[in-house]
Amino acid sequence: MYQYQQDHTYFGQIAGDLMESGVQELQELGASDIQTDHRGVAFHAESDALYRINYQSRLFTRILAPIKRFKCHDKDHLYRIASEIEWRNFFSLDHTFAVFANVNHSHILNSQYASLCVKDAIADWFRKRFEKRPDVDKFAPDIWVNVHIENNIATISIDTSGGSLHRRGYRKETVETPMQETLAAGIIRLTGWDGEKPLLDPLCGSGTLVCEALMRYCRVPANMLRSRFGFEFLPDFDKRIWTAVKSNAERCLRNLPQGLISASDSSPSAVKSTRINLSHLPFGKQVQCQKKDFHDIPALEPSVIVCNPPYGIRKGDQTGLDVLYSELGDWLKQNCQGSDAYIYMGDRELIKHIGLKPSLKIPLKNGGLDGRLVKYQMY
Repeated sequence: MYQYQQDHTYFGQIAGDLMESGVQELQELGASDIQTDHRGVAFHAESDALYRINYQSRLFTRILAPIKRFKCHDKDHLYRIASEIEWRNFFSLDHTFAVFANVNHSHILNSQYASLCVKDAIADWFRKRFEKRPDVDKFAPDIWVNVHIENNIATISIDTSGGSLHRRGYRKETVETPMQETLAAGIIRLTGWDGEKPLLDPLCGSGTLVCEALMRYCRVPANMLRSRFGFEFLPDFDKRIWTAVKSNAERCLRNLPQGLISASDSSPSAVKSTRINLSHLPFGKQVQCQKKDFHDIPALEPSVIVCNPPYGIRKGDQTGLDVLYSELGDWLKQNCQGSDAYIYMGDRELIKHIGLKPSLKIPLKNGGLDGRLVKYQMY
């Protein structure tokens, strides 16, 4: 038996700032015995919960199934143990594979070297038995193998997600520096929005925030558009259970009331991108999306406003951003009484230009940016 079969324990990779929300999500999806560390979240799950978490999680990027855990002090030992795994239980010569690794505080110092060592072990395992080896595909392999070595303890795992879960499949068009889907989903969750008030993104960009808001309200499984998951390669994969998990989730879909979610942007290309991305989701065409500068949006009924304004760091160009943020703050104050606004700012220095007193600041990293989700209550 493999490690995950013995203890039914899996490991979820998630952004550290979303860890608390991730624990709550795992509980909602049927996981138990949940434990966090600096890398992510370990949890117990039966097969149905494992499939459900991969299908419906909005916050996690990968769910790993450990197949072998062992002490590892050098590359030869890593190669030997990896060579002893019966790899045809997971995939065949007709499939492609890739290995990704992470190494900390161990005698093996280089993550790339560790992944290459295991890749060679897998290739040699097949070549020894079949005189052929499966191909490596670094970008879209059929199966991902993960290697983690910390304090000279190695874990070899199968990525049951089959690639990062942030790739939902709806984002076909983008504008510059789009927000990652898992971060957008985390922001929507942190707002506590439940559909009691309308939700508006007045600076919608590629529409990631409104797409994630729609999926949350309408109970659309986050990974409904994925064609395949890594857990389908596990030797104990149960297609009957998987079919039931999908059917149960899709029976819970609910319609989006007209006018509940809306989006706008002054950029025609942003509005086009948002409409295209929404069109790939159930009920996406029911989101109101228009070309309009936020200055021209009239006074709102009490709403939830959520947006990710430009912050210029990636390009090194912040010209005029202080004015933009000041004008956004004025618009919120004058036109959004009775509303709550959640503004994600990749540059904390821009917070002061809003000119409003925050009621909450939540640290949320976006790539290498140490951003903040800031809440403003418009009394």
